[in-house]
Amino acid sequence: MKIIVTGKNISVNDKIQEAIDRKFEKLGKYFADDIQANIMMHPEKSKVKMEATIVAKGTIFRAEEVAQDIFDCIDAVADKLLSQMSKYKGKLQKRNKANESVRFEMIPETQDHEEGKVVKTKKFRITPMTVDEAILQMELLQHNFFVFLNVETDNVSVVYRRQDKDYGVLNTTY
Repeated sequence: MKIIVTGKNISVNDKIQEAIDRKFEKLGKYFADDIQANIMMHPEKSKVKMEATIVAKGTIFRAEEVAQDIFDCIDAVADKLLSQMSKYKGKLQKRNKANESVRFEMIPETQDHEEGKVVKTKKFRITPMTVDEAILQMELLQHNFFVFLNVETDNVSVVYRRQDKDYGVLNTTY
């Protein structure tokens, strides 16, 4: 696995790079050699935030953590990624039978975890509106996301609230 570390408004010294390499090399045994791990670190108030993304031919593993200490961040992100791989091992294995990018036999089995189940299904009419109107509607409903028909693109879109209190828009195509 190739590890690419980027620091945004933070310098990545040799000690930090070594710690990341050591932690992510342990995860590397679960992936083919051509798989890439992208790690982004940046300060957030008086803490540091680390985001890691591993794209394995159709499957994306992503984890993020905010902590006082950069080394605690590294440990927590690596643990989250391993936990994700263990938790969803069975489902991923079924979906990626011919995919050689993830070595499923190497991923440890998860401890008991409850499977999520659909407990409610909703049907609603998608209303054509602009992104600004959708944000307003989302705020009025006090939801974290809102699905709407984007009048500018004529596609179904989702507006959502990010952790940093900004908004994101997910546009679909079909």
